[in-house]
Amino acid sequence: MIVITGATGNVGRPLVAALAEAGERVTAVSRRPVPDAGPAGVRTVAADLGDAASLRPALEGADALFLMVPPDVLGGGGGPDEVVKTAVSSGVRKVVVLSSQINGTRPQAGSHQALRVWEEAVQGSGLDWTVLRPGSFASNALGWADSVRAERTIYAPFGEVALPVVDPADLAEVAAVVLREEGHAGRVHELTGPVAVSPREQAAALGAALGVPLSFVELTRAQARGRMVRFLPEAVVDGTLDILGAPLHGEQRVSPAVEALLGRAPRSFRSWADRTVAAFR
Repeated sequence: MIVITGATGNVGRPLVAALAEAGERVTAVSRRPVPDAGPAGVRTVAADLGDAASLRPALEGADALFLMVPPDVLGGGGGPDEVVKTAVSSGVRKVVVLSSQINGTRPQAGSHQALRVWEEAVQGSGLDWTVLRPGSFASNALGWADSVRAERTIYAPFGEVALPVVDPADLAEVAAVVLREEGHAGRVHELTGPVAVSPREQAAALGAALGVPLSFVELTRAQARGRMVRFLPEAVVDGTLDILGAPLHGEQRVSPAVEALLGRAPRSFRSWADRTVAAFR
């Protein structure tokens, strides 16, 4: 059995579906499971990574565990060592953690120190571990949905700075491969999209998907920070803005890992926009 935390999120939901479609027994874990958390036959369990003991019922009979650490746990709550100990004592043999590219490109950055602690806990667990380090998510563009619906306008900083944003559906497919197949133990996979695309280019792609032109208003860093701290820890916001505004070469580089793992090119931002266009109508 495979246990998926964060099962109702942008990565967890398609991951649960992919594993169930492949015939795996799946337990979908979220803080407040909802009836449509996964396909028929998927077990849903309420648990919180900030409370390791709450995971024990979900881990009964589990062989593998996928860890998607929520932002508030990254901000200082929870205990990765306790979560790992609970997994080990429950008989889990494989663990996959969704981390961040910044832990490879900026290993001293304080903004993602909490995620590095989760990586280290997994790597020291004695289990077969794999770390997935995605770059920026294409689905971050959902933060523009309200202004697109109301004003047909996108507000974002650093309009011309391009990054190879990755589709969460690709992350889910990669995670499914790593969870189901052998040969990934002790490996770190950096995951990106197929080409670097700027916020202004993303706005154009969303407009094309909608069939209407969208205006683009470039925010200052301070304005963007003021918006982002409403839903992310301040340290994470600052680290994210560092990447968005002044990316390192490694953060603009297209990684070959998605294609190597899936046997096809990563999905484009336009592909994500076409599939997600209803959120912007």
